[in-house]
Amino acid sequence: MAQIPPNPHVALDQWRALIAVVEAGGYAQAAELLHKSQSAVSYAVQKIESALDVQAFELQGRKAVLTPTGHLLYRRALALVEAAGALEDAARRLSAGWEAEIGIAVEVLFPTEVLLDCLARFGLEAPQTRVEVFETVLAGTGEALLSGQADIAITPHVPPGFLGRTLLRQRLLAVAHPDHPLHQLGRPLTEADLRNHRHLTVRASGSVRDRHTTSVEVEQRWTFTSMASSIAAACAGHGFAWYPELRIPPQLTTGQLQVLNLGGMEERFLDLYLVLAEPDNAGPGVRRWGELLRGRVGEVGFV
Repeated sequence: MAQIPPNPHVALDQWRALIAVVEAGGYAQAAELLHKSQSAVSYAVQKIESALDVQAFELQGRKAVLTPTGHLLYRRALALVEAAGALEDAARRLSAGWEAEIGIAVEVLFPTEVLLDCLARFGLEAPQTRVEVFETVLAGTGEALLSGQADIAITPHVPPGFLGRTLLRQRLLAVAHPDHPLHQLGRPLTEADLRNHRHLTVRASGSVRDRHTTSVEVEQRWTFTSMASSIAAACAGHGFAWYPELRIPPQLTTGQLQVLNLGGMEERFLDLYLVLAEPDNAGPGVRRWGELLRGRVGEVGFV
């Protein structure tokens, strides 16, 4: 039989009063912040101390300073009040039906046709929900989650504090235009061969540049902010690059790009993860997006 948690001895408003005293720097400032009297704020903190038989603050001169126990209460109170607010937000979203807007951060390595298929299906099911797609590269996807821009993300790196589910393993191929000098050597290429030619890459979209990229040390490099521009440069013969196999089928079929002979090292693999910003409080639209992405990837056999 399920156990019902006991009634708490401290109300959320009392915890909010304690938090306000700490963050505002005193009882008078907290009272102003909460639009309450100073005596009401002081009484709320006293109720916590008496209910739990602890001392949250001690006076140092004229200033109330947290005790070691007070520090623990403050940290726990922050988590409790934030969780209560998140629960209320989730309840409001659920009572209103589909979310008004959903932000999706999508790593540029993810197949565009799969994303468009999911957008089309979601549009039929929830036409009133606006969807904002952030096309990101490497660290930029994690930043979109951390900043609150994205409710759901497809990323090669799960940022700390989040949980990811493997969605797709991407195969990356080293390619260049058939007339590129690297193809004319007629033998398996070495790292030294690559170092003498221009490498085409796509810059991470985050504010902090991620050095853990699929790259090689070369003297010449062109870095683009768009995967499409990088592929166009490779098709024009301006350099070599590693591209997701799923992003260049037309170029491989028409012969605009050709796989380089790296003696078995011309392919690399990269896992993409599906991450929900708040899996426990996700609205119906975000949860549906997760289902659509997993289902569509499974349908086309990319897993």
